[in-house]
Amino acid sequence: MTDQAPPAAAVASAELACLNGRISPTPETFIPVTDDGFIRGDGVFEVLRVYDGRPFALSDHLDRLERSATNLRLDEGVPRADLEAEARELLAARGGAEFDGCLRLILTRGGRRLLLTEPVPPGFERPRLGFVPYAPTRVLDGIKSLSYAGNMLCSRLARERGFDEALMVTPHGRVLEAPTASIFWVGSDGALSTPPLEDHILASITRDRLMRLVDVRERPLTSDELLHASEAFLASTTREVQPVGGVEEHSFDGPGELTRAAAAALREHIEAELAATG
Repeated sequence: MTDQAPPAAAVASAELACLNGRISPTPETFIPVTDDGFIRGDGVFEVLRVYDGRPFALSDHLDRLERSATNLRLDEGVPRADLEAEARELLAARGGAEFDGCLRLILTRGGRRLLLTEPVPPGFERPRLGFVPYAPTRVLDGIKSLSYAGNMLCSRLARERGFDEALMVTPHGRVLEAPTASIFWVGSDGALSTPPLEDHILASITRDRLMRLVDVRERPLTSDELLHASEAFLASTTREVQPVGGVEEHSFDGPGELTRAAAAALREHIEAELAATG
């Protein structure tokens, strides 16, 4: 029997990686175990959404990657032109317009440049959130680093208590964010609000988009106030706008008016921006 190439559909369905310019199947892509990106989580990353083969907000994600690399003192810097070219090549190899998923960009202390195609993470339609005590590391403010174990542990701790996702709260009761998403809520004043960046939360690209699209106030949020809110939603690159079903013992009846308006505004913006970029 002679070897035959797999059908094109089978090739297009496999996730791919691009390591320092070389594309190969993700399971066949390796970095040395001595890279401090692996040993110490010393590196930076971004995850962006890909719609029909087109990366959304790539320029914004590269801008934040540059800020993270600068603040982490990543000596190699950000090879922006290489990342842009390799993103195009990788997405074309992954299936082009047939691919709808995510693109992960990683720069390690060991000098590795890694791009990965990924499926959109599965999630709940309306997750229930549980509070998890968390104190942000000040030295990592403004850095989206590979040191994400704390965030992931928060999710696990919340799930151990029976919730779908964590909501990180300072020991003094100040609500910050979810491990991979920003929180928005509607309080007794009827206004849509979100915690300020000064509370040491991530400068989310989706959060920034929403603040330009709809009327949003930045103000501190306490856990007690959130337990009396009328609406709440999470926002991130992979979730877009995700209505929250409940926080601790407090439940929301359904996606509220401002949540639905924010979701519609963001979806319209994404479609318009993708259309404008071809």
